[in-house]
Formats: sequence, C-alpha cells, structure tokens
Amino acid sequence: MDYKSLGHRIRKCRIEKHLTQEKLAEMAGISLSFLGHIERGTRKASLETIVSLSNSLEISIDYLLQESLVNSVQPYSGDRMINKRQRLVLNELSRLIQDNISAWESDD
Repeated sequence: MDYKSLGHRIRKCRIEKHLTQEKLAEMAGISLSFLGHIERGTRKASLETIVSLSNSLEISIDYLLQESLVNSVQPYSGDRMINKRQRLVLNELSRLIQDNISAWESDD
C-alpha cells in the first residue's frame, strides 16, 4: 500500500475543491490531526476512513489508490479481458484525465 501517494492525492483533491483540512476532517468524521497524518502518509487509514474521505471529496477510491493497485482498470474487449500492455496504457490515460480534469472544468 502506497500511503504517501494516497495522502498526496487526498491533499491535491482537497486543495482543488478549496477545502481546508479542518473542513474535510469534519466532513469525513475524523480528527484534524489524523487527516494531517494521512495526507503526509505517516499513518494508515482504515478502509472505512478511505471510503469516508472518498465520499467527502466526491472522488473514486480507485483514483485514490491507483499507485497501490495492480489492476485498477479492468475493461473487457468482447469476451476476453484486455492484455497487460493495454491495461497499462488505459491506466496511464485514466491518470492523465483525472489529474487534468479540474483544469478542463475551469476552462468552462
């Protein structure tokens, strides 16, 4: 599990949504101190806490955990699963889109 990456993504999404740590901690039902540790990757968050943060930030858990997941995108092509190289390309495309979506929205 890549806790530093998880924390980085949570912090990035929180800032993009113009939320303070205090506000996000309140929304997620956790302490401000614990949120700070999660964002720095110095404490482990339970599944319940990750779900709560994901819901509060209105983002997918897959996005938060993508550096920790081996197969974060598993689309099918007809009756067969895509191959490893195709999955890697789709994962990278997904990351690029998710990382830039706020910039696209701000252009509207």
